Amino acid sequence: MAAELADTLAMPPDVDYGDDVRPDSPRWRDQSLSKGAAGIAVLHGLRVQHGLGGTEAMQAWLARATRDGLTAGPGAGLWFGAPAVGFALHLAAPGRYQGALARLDAAVAQLVRTRLTAAAQRMDAARRPSQYEFDLTRGLVGLGAYLLRRDPGGALLRRVLDYLVSLTRPIPADDAAGSRAPGWWTADLPAGMRDSSFDHGHANLGMAHGITAAQALLALAMREGITVDGHADAIETISLHLDVWRQPSAAGPWWPERITLDELEDGRPHRDGPARPSWCYGTPGIARAQQLAALALDDTARQHTAEDALTRCLADPAQLARVTDPALCHGWAGIVATAWHAAADATTPGTVHGLDRLLVRLLDHAHDTAPDQAIGLIEGSAGIALTLHSIATDTAGGWPTCLLIN
Repeated sequence: MAAELADTLAMPPDVDYGDDVRPDSPRWRDQSLSKGAAGIAVLHGLRVQHGLGGTEAMQAWLARATRDGLTAGPGAGLWFGAPAVGFALHLAAPGRYQGALARLDAAVAQLVRTRLTAAAQRMDAARRPSQYEFDLTRGLVGLGAYLLRRDPGGALLRRVLDYLVSLTRPIPADDAAGSRAPGWWTADLPAGMRDSSFDHGHANLGMAHGITAAQALLALAMREGITVDGHADAIETISLHLDVWRQPSAAGPWWPERITLDELEDGRPHRDGPARPSWCYGTPGIARAQQLAALALDDTARQHTAEDALTRCLADPAQLARVTDPALCHGWAGIVATAWHAAADATTPGTVHGLDRLLVRLLDHAHDTAPDQAIGLIEGSAGIALTLHSIATDTAGGWPTCLLIN
């Protein structure tokens, strides 16, 4: 199935965008790890490294990803622009394109320094962060993940980790939440929502845009021996915050996706049960972040709790019935990839028992992408193929770092 999906992405379509340079032009998807050519190049490059096909497809998709000027501006991050293409080159063609990678590394380093300066000024002024200041998709967590793979011994990664430690401290902001809210409380409205309950901000618990991504990056760095002052305390602060918001149910523990001010004041979420299980927001991603935190801190009790939450979530037919997408971000591929990596680290045997059943679900739905759905790594069929490839070859190839699950 992985080969079949890869074959459908053998070569980029012949598309001429002309002079369409609007911000929402589809041409910009080329430099997207999530939705475009950069992510597809990763798929083909990792397949080449296992002797599965030649380099033509990888080179064609890399050429497509770089045919326009790469952005290193406000919208750039691990999933888009110069960092995304640099990450793709690093994975797809190790040892090659060193000149291009050096230039991309320099662009990313400058981007990180600019973002860190802005974040420090924001903290000094006691203002709330945008979620995109710190998130995985285009914030400092994602840029930190890039540095963890490209420059793990560098001072800049440690500056990002220092920033994340600071992010775990409350800010005396002049707003309704004040110092009661955690340091990652944001005034941003969730995408697509116009609910008045978010008028006073919210805390996001998800992996894509929330604090569990910061927890996962801190944990992964610590497991590689990279630490800064306050590192363990920051992981513990996030872990304890998640403990407060973990909810019991007959089908197992769950966490809300976000916490509003009313919920913060009441000390409980205003929903009765879990939303859709997924890597990006649901129990699978949060539980994996908790497991990584436990492994970093050698906290056996927390590890067992995280693994129990994941196992029970993925054994609950009612929760699994809500999954309607095969892709990595919020579909079957993301659930399978997360569970597969969690099982590799698990000490509780039940964590691995449901993997075969989940894999069957992914295989059954692998072709269920909508005609207008993205074709990239995070949101498209390239990610489905790469998940299946990793399991079939029993290798990760570094790509799961873009999800912070390994």
